Parts: sequence; structure tokens; C-alpha cells
Amino acid sequence: MPQDDLESLPGVGPATADKLTGAGFESYQSIAVASPGEMSNTADVGESTAADIINAARDAADIGGFETGSTVLERREEIGKLSWLIPEVDDLLGGGIETQSITEVYGEFGAGKSQVTHQMAVNVQLPPEYGGLGGGCIFIDSEDTFRPERIDDMIRGLDDEIIEEMLQRREIEGTPGDDETMGALLDSFLEHIHVAKAFNSNHQILLAEKAKELAQENEDAEYPIRLLCVDSLTAHFRAEYVGRGELAERQQKLNKHLHDLMRIGDLYNTSVLVTNQVASNPDSYFGDPTQPIGGNILGHTSTFRMYLRKSKGNKRIVRLVDAPNLADGEAVMRVQDEGLKPE
Repeated sequence: MPQDDLESLPGVGPATADKLTGAGFESYQSIAVASPGEMSNTADVGESTAADIINAARDAADIGGFETGSTVLERREEIGKLSWLIPEVDDLLGGGIETQSITEVYGEFGAGKSQVTHQMAVNVQLPPEYGGLGGGCIFIDSEDTFRPERIDDMIRGLDDEIIEEMLQRREIEGTPGDDETMGALLDSFLEHIHVAKAFNSNHQILLAEKAKELAQENEDAEYPIRLLCVDSLTAHFRAEYVGRGELAERQQKLNKHLHDLMRIGDLYNTSVLVTNQVASNPDSYFGDPTQPIGGNILGHTSTFRMYLRKSKGNKRIVRLVDAPNLADGEAVMRVQDEGLKPE
């Protein structure tokens, strides 16, 4: 998309335009959805000046007004669906993981949360006719979970028809199943997975800002960013902010982080997939005492909430806990060497 001329906004000269661009405000739309306080802190401009710039950008971007439900329905037709390639789970989600939304997957240790992020990092690169979004993936790794070897397993676990299609699309010669051919295919998949390890919560927040820049850079690329994974969202926040005295600060930072992620999804038509840790509720006398970390902040911000729990052997129960337009329900899948598979 053509670069918006920021200098055409009132009060924006060459120096201010450079500050805005350096802070990640590269388009009218990204400025229009910012707050004056945020712009003042990150772009080093006065708050009153920031307010004037934001209002002008809202007029230029034609954003912020009311629209009819018909218009909303028409715009929602642009939303993509990223398939799990498990019919029962896709049916549960109305077709798959939505773009422009945050999907939260929570569960206890070993439930398969990281397996889901790895599988989606593969599936998102498939063409739409095979359940993908034809895009790349950003993977923010806070628990040292990303493994290229697992990506290899999951690529080899794809249907032969899909493997042949991807070999053809990526102009890789060879026989499906041949180690050299599959190694070249793995390299082509890994090329479109951008991984960064988050060392603490502040670094994780910074990486979300960097992810926005990366999505902007790849917007017109052959494989634009269509999936942003954070595995896990809450690990660092949980470890660094301990006790009730630090709960308010933790929730404020987590809230800002979530809205940064949501903005990437909205601006670049990206699916945001976050995993979350759990705790046991001691006040629960009946039913499953497992509860996700993050409180109401995360509960309200996540568009879709999914609970993974272990079953017999490699079976996992996938439960849709909350969604704005879908009924709650459960599905069963298997976590195998070849990736996530139907029961």
C-alpha cells in the first residue's frame, strides 16, 4: 500500500514525521487509533500536539465514526479463517482461527498448547484452498518452546496432496518423502516463521512493537504476516509480579500488551494466537478447578477462549469456553509425532 504523507497533517513537519515513523506511526490509520498519551511518550511530541495530529489523522483515514450493520457485515467478509485441519475443531470455531481477533488457548502443563502454536505456524503458510492463509508467522517465545524440529515433524505429517502442492508452489524439485526434498521444504517454511525469544515482560512488550514493524514491512510481500503467536502470554508477568501488592501494575501492563497485539491483528488482518498458563482455584468444590491466569483483563480482551485438557493417551479435549458468536462445545483431537490429528 502507498505510504501516507504524514507531513500533510497539521503540525507535522519533517522532524515530527521522522519521530512518528521511528515510533511506528507510519500511516494515518496507525495514528488514528493511538491515544495522545501513548504518542507523546513514544514519539516525543507534546500531548496537545499529539491530540491535534490524531484528530487530523482520523479525518484523513475516515475512521472513528458510526457505520451500519450491513457495512460491518461486508467488512467481516474480509476476515480469514485459519484451519486446524481437524474438522471437529474447525466446526467448533466456525471454520478456524479468525484474523483480526485474539484467540487464547489455555491449559495445564503438557496439554498441548505449544503444539497448537507450532501447527498453526505451519498451517498459516498453506494456500486458502487447503485451510491456510498464504502468509507468514511471527512467534514470540517466552518459555523457550519453539523447536524447528517440531515444524519438520508437522510438515512431514501433512497430507501428500498438500506436500506436493507446496513443493510445486515453492519450486522445489524432488520426491515427497525424500529427506533432501523435505529438508528443502522445511527451510522454505522456516524462512517465513520469524522467531524472537522474550527474556522478561518488558522485552515481550517491546517485541510486540517490533512485530508491528515486521508486519508493516511484509504487508505487500508474497507471504504477509497472517499469524502472531505468543507462547506463553502470561509466563513472565506471572513470575515478575508476585503478590496482591503488584497485581494492579501487572494487569495494567498486560492490558496494554494485549491491546498492542490486538492492534496488529486489526491493522494487518492477522490472527493473534496466545497461550496461557493456569492455576487451581482453591474455592472450587465441584467441577474442574482449573482457571486461566490473567483475570478479567485477559478474559474480556480475548475474542475466543479455548481450554485444552488431557485425556487418555495422546487424546486432548478442546473446549470452546467463550466466543461472541459461537456456542460453547467440545471436540477431541490427538497430539501425535506428525502433529495435531483428528481423533
